[in-house]
Amino acid sequence: MTVSLASRLIGDGLPVYVIGEIGLNHNGDVALALRLIDVAAEAGADAVKFQKRTPEIATPEHMRDTLRETPWGTMTYLEYRRRVEFDAEQYAQIGAYAAARGLDWFASPWDVPSVDVLEELDVVAHKIASASVTDIELLERVAMTGKPVLLSTGMSTLEEIDRAVDTLGRDQLVLLHATSTYPMPAEEANLRTIETLRTRYPGVPIGYSGHERGLQISLAAVALGARVVERHITLDRTMWGSDHAASLEPQGFEHLVRDIRIIETALGDGVKRVFPGELAPRAKLRRVLA
Repeated sequence: MTVSLASRLIGDGLPVYVIGEIGLNHNGDVALALRLIDVAAEAGADAVKFQKRTPEIATPEHMRDTLRETPWGTMTYLEYRRRVEFDAEQYAQIGAYAAARGLDWFASPWDVPSVDVLEELDVVAHKIASASVTDIELLERVAMTGKPVLLSTGMSTLEEIDRAVDTLGRDQLVLLHATSTYPMPAEEANLRTIETLRTRYPGVPIGYSGHERGLQISLAAVALGARVVERHITLDRTMWGSDHAASLEPQGFEHLVRDIRIIETALGDGVKRVFPGELAPRAKLRRVLA
């Protein structure tokens, strides 16, 4: 099965769909968001992804009054969420810029009103964050849009994923294997889960959303059959913010896209043959002919 996302098809035998996850790494600054879009475009990515929240709804009640040190001073967690949130007008600017750079753009809505905002902006798809896998009200609203859905599966049991899949339907669904540890150590990657998901949800394209340092694990995911790869991007991993340390800087993201394309070519079609480059060594070195 393939999923049509804007002008691209996602599925087996097709190029890997690469997403630069900007998330909150823009720190509430539109200019920084545009620079990160440039990073994704120049690396050869297919899309950029953001997050959309209604802070008063999406912020857990027990976290709202927790104090947080920020570049703008000490503030409550709810105040911080408001500070870094883009409104519809800002996202319209961001979306237009992404399109001008040849990229798809969409976001993870964290609440129902945010789905409505993103629909008004006519995003090409919706992404369900791992934290929202059990939010059935949100999933039902996203399913109503009829658009492709990418579902991250971090911090979730198979039973929780089953329920989410049943709610969203499978026709336009892409599942992303993920581990929601930031940064993620290699021993928690569990990449064989890609095959577990492929077997459990036949026909649904499986991808990978990574939070590790470096490239190796994401590249191994491609070799294991991931049809989508999503990685956080940043200008500098030492910047303030919770996701920067688990993100790729511009050169790292460029190398990721480059190496994904090399792996795609190297995997081939599985048909054993004698390649043209082997003919001269074969003639020179093979002593006994068949």
